Amino acid sequence: MKTVLITGASSGIGKACSEKFASSGYQVVMCARRIDKLQSICQEFPDKQTCIYQVDVCNKENVESMFEDLKKKKITIDIVVNSAGLALGLDDIRDANTSDWDSMIDTNIKGLLYTTQEFLKQTNKGHVVNVGSIAGIYAYAKGTVYAATKSAVKFISDGLRKELVSNDIKITNIQPGLVETNFSNVRFNGDKKRAKDVYKGIQALTGDDIANIVFYVVNTPEHVQITELTVMPLHQASVDTVYRSQDQ
Repeated sequence: MKTVLITGASSGIGKACSEKFASSGYQVVMCARRIDKLQSICQEFPDKQTCIYQVDVCNKENVESMFEDLKKKKITIDIVVNSAGLALGLDDIRDANTSDWDSMIDTNIKGLLYTTQEFLKQTNKGHVVNVGSIAGIYAYAKGTVYAATKSAVKFISDGLRKELVSNDIKITNIQPGLVETNFSNVRFNGDKKRAKDVYKGIQALTGDDIANIVFYVVNTPEHVQITELTVMPLHQASVDTVYRSQDQ
C-alpha cells in the first residue's frame, strides 16, 4: 500500500484528492490548519488508513514536526501532493494589502518548499505533485503577486526535476484554470456574491476533476513522468479569455 501526503487537505482540491486516494486503497496523510475539518472529512471513510495533522505549512517547525512524527510511526511517504495555496485580494499593486502578499508568498511558495524538502530528506524515490495554476503561465492585472507565486511553483518544479534527474523521483506541476471551490470565497474575504460571479456563465472545473488528474499522473508506469499538465474548462482559453454564456 502506498502512502500519500496531501497538504491543504481540509477543503477544495486537497479535500477532493484526499477522498480520491482514500477510496482507492491508499494510506492518506492529511494536513491542514483546521483540524476540525480534517476530523469531519475522515468520518466519511473511517475504515481507511488515514492520519491527520494540524499543520500550517507556512510554519517550518510545524512541517518538520509532522515528518518527525511520521518517522516515529514508521510511515513512509511515497507521494506528496502540495495542494495548500491561496489567493488574497484583487487589487492594483499600489492599493494592495501587503499582508496579503506575505500570506500568498508564505503559503504558495515557502510552504510548498518546506514540505517538499522534508519529503526529499527521507527518500530517493517517489512523486511530488505541485498544484500550480494557469496564472503561473499568464499574468493578469490585479493578480500580480498571486501569478508570481504560481510562476515560482512552475520554476521550482522545473528546477527540482533537474536536481533529481538521477533519482527515482517524479515531479509534476498541475496548472488548472477556473476550478469552482472555496478559492474565490477566500480571495474575496467571504464575499459570496463576488466569489460566485467568478464562475458565472461557465461550467468551471471541480475539485474532483483535478483529483482525478492527480490520481492519473501518479499512476503512470514507472518510466513515465508527466512533467506538466495544464487543464482548463472548455470555454476558457487563458486567465482572462473566457466565454460566459448568458444561459448559465
